[in-house]
Order: sequence, then structure tokens, then C-alpha cells
Amino acid sequence: METQKKNAEKAKAMNEYQTEAKLRAQKTAKLRELRLARDEAERAAEALKPVEPKKKRASRAAK
Repeated sequence: METQKKNAEKAKAMNEYQTEAKLRAQKTAKLRELRLARDEAERAAEALKPVEPKKKRASRAAK
């Protein structure tokens, strides 16, 4: 009787642990997907910006 109760509690705890691990993995995958999409959007926006030419320094002789 006591052994059955312990086994039932153990099974319940393992089930909860596995459920939490599965949810954590799903959340991590979703966050990774969102981060990669954000990074890709930032790269695309950066590529569309015009490149400003670098300003040349005035030479000392010109001063």
C-alpha cells in the first residue's frame, strides 16, 4: 500500500518534471525564432541604409 503511494507520487512528479521541461524547450525555441527574425530584420534595414562617405581630414598644409 505504502509502496504504491510512493510510486504514484514518483510518477506524478516525473510527469510534472517532463511537462515543465517540454514547455521550457518550446518557449526557448520560440524565443530563439523571434530573436533570429529580429536580427534578420535589423540586418535588412541596415543594408537599405545608404552608406555615407567618410569625411576626409584637412591636411595640415591646407590650414
